[in-house]
Amino acid sequence: MDASNVPYVALTMGDPAGVGPEVIAGVLAAPETASLQARLIVVGDSQRLERAFKLIGETLPIVRCESIEEAKQSSVSEDGSRVVACWNPSTSDLSQVQDGTIDAQCGAAAYDWLVAATEAAKSGIIDGIVTAPLSKAALHLAGHHYPGHTEILAERCGVTDFAMMLYLPQGEIVRSEFGLGVAHVTLHTSIASVPGLLSQSAVSEKIELIHRFLKRIGAETPRIGVCALNPHGGEGGLFGNEENEIIAPAVEESRKKGIDANGPFPADTLLQRAVAGRFDGVVAMYHDQGHIALKLIGFQKAVNVTLGLPIVRTSPSHGTAYDIAWTNQVDSGGMKEALRVALQLIQTRDSA
Repeated sequence: MDASNVPYVALTMGDPAGVGPEVIAGVLAAPETASLQARLIVVGDSQRLERAFKLIGETLPIVRCESIEEAKQSSVSEDGSRVVACWNPSTSDLSQVQDGTIDAQCGAAAYDWLVAATEAAKSGIIDGIVTAPLSKAALHLAGHHYPGHTEILAERCGVTDFAMMLYLPQGEIVRSEFGLGVAHVTLHTSIASVPGLLSQSAVSEKIELIHRFLKRIGAETPRIGVCALNPHGGEGGLFGNEENEIIAPAVEESRKKGIDANGPFPADTLLQRAVAGRFDGVVAMYHDQGHIALKLIGFQKAVNVTLGLPIVRTSPSHGTAYDIAWTNQVDSGGMKEALRVALQLIQTRDSA
């Protein structure tokens, strides 16, 4: 790849009291990262990053940058040796933060880093972002009342039609040639609120979003299965009418648009069939309906992709893991996989 076409990807640090700095350090120190056709920029706190490198027994030179433009220039050294460009656009004071705790300063910093990276991606300065986990509680303590990354990204990008999708690549577990994506109609909300949030338009929008994603990665005619909300698919209305009144009409609407959508099917059997290769994508009605299944079979391989954005954004599927943060027990596999998927999506932008 010509040097002028090498993509720039920002790695946002997430909550600095959690595992974010460690998983980023693990990615940057990995031997395979040196051969990637990409230039990586850390958006976060350089002192936390330096400490994370020491924790995992690695030493990479960190270049502290005052702007994203300077970080791009500093992401590769003149002699070709490995360096880490780190840009901190936040003024939050992290000096008194205790590891593994919920802290308003961490929430403020994580928000600042995410917003700055998002704006850089929107303006085309960088090509995509991979986000380390943040704490929703810390965000709220800092006065940022969002349920998570997805909603912040949607607001900053000015989109209303978006979805959280977990994606597992094809392999020993997932048999579909194109991997398996599971998009969610509702996100970070209570189970009690889910039925009232479902609508035919919301379900059909998510079907279309995952359809477009799968076509982008090479599926000519994506096969999409749609989950029922209620056990046994509602048992003909005995356990609820959402299937007949909302989900089935959304599936039919999508089929009229030429999308190979099927359902609603009971979630327990649908997800098993999808993993076995019957479907390329699944639309789940709520967060845990999709998350539990994919995390159970591929926790370190599952990647969170935000659908519907004008930018590329991925993240690992795990959270801040305060219980093991800063103890050198963290596996960076999820962050590595998120970076791999981000680079795949950057390469296929023209087909989006």
